[in-house]
Amino acid sequence: MHFTANNPMIIAQVRDFVMAERRSCVSDREWQHRLKGYGYDLRKTAAGTVLTTLPHGREVCTLAI
Repeated sequence: MHFTANNPMIIAQVRDFVMAERRSCVSDREWQHRLKGYGYDLRKTAAGTVLTTLPHGREVCTLAI
């Protein structure tokens, strides 16, 4: 899946994909492992859980979990 920083439609699709993956997993650890396989990571911040890209750590969006 491509990431384009200024395209809200793509960001929404990425968020939907990531949350669908979460529903398929039995634990947060499994979810994070699967996301790394797709080139994403999760970062805990004061604003909440943020989806980032690997390996550069560019923030994609905040996740409501």
